[in-house]
Amino acid sequence: MKEQVYTIPLMDAFRSGDECPFCFIERALEQHAINFVLGSGASYMEEDIREQTDAAGFCREHYKKLYDYGNRLGMSLILSTHMKKKNKELNELMDQFAPGKSGMLGMFKKVKVNTEQPAKTSIGQWVQAQESSCYVCDYSKGSYARYLDTFFELYRRSDEFKKLFENCKGFCLPHFGDVTEAADVVLTDKEKTEFFEILFRLMRNNMARVHEDVLWFVDKFDYRNINADWKNSKDAVPRTMQKMAGGHPADPPFEQDK
Repeated sequence: MKEQVYTIPLMDAFRSGDECPFCFIERALEQHAINFVLGSGASYMEEDIREQTDAAGFCREHYKKLYDYGNRLGMSLILSTHMKKKNKELNELMDQFAPGKSGMLGMFKKVKVNTEQPAKTSIGQWVQAQESSCYVCDYSKGSYARYLDTFFELYRRSDEFKKLFENCKGFCLPHFGDVTEAADVVLTDKEKTEFFEILFRLMRNNMARVHEDVLWFVDKFDYRNINADWKNSKDAVPRTMQKMAGGHPADPPFEQDK
């Protein structure tokens, strides 16, 4: 199968040797979105883009990454109009806010806040909506879903990609879950037999490999092993963290090209 523009990033991810090709893809998508928002193209100066960032805002993680990127003026312009919009919404909510009625025993109750449950007040619901809304997350999630579809298209049609998949280092646990769920929906019963055999072999072998690396990293701090070879354990800690939760913990901040 000839590589197409939309398949090249996925092929590159599986050639990369990353502990999880989809983490590799997600990092590229995230960096593209950050660069699009704050980079030299000055997308933040375009009215339609500013309308989108004003409405969606950013999550805590991506506020930090946008700050690390280094374009303080661009970020301040985005924040100025975003905060203007959110201040207007918040002031309207506070003007209309009506607290719920408390019972006679209310003074004896202890505070029990469960952030996993939907908020009960209008302000709490509004704040939860802000926390779950992020321009960068939305871009990454939408593109990631399309790459997941492309993954199964390539698996079916490209012998080269199938070999890359069979010889990759497996996936982090979150992406392993996504791949498993998607495969159970999109593959035929016959395809599932072969696919899950490959997938589970990859996960068993590579989870065991990384576990062995991190165990040896620990053992290297025993004085009896001071002169022993590090083997493949020098970067075992960030690779283990990636396998368990995804991402690239050892990455330096993504910064604007100077």
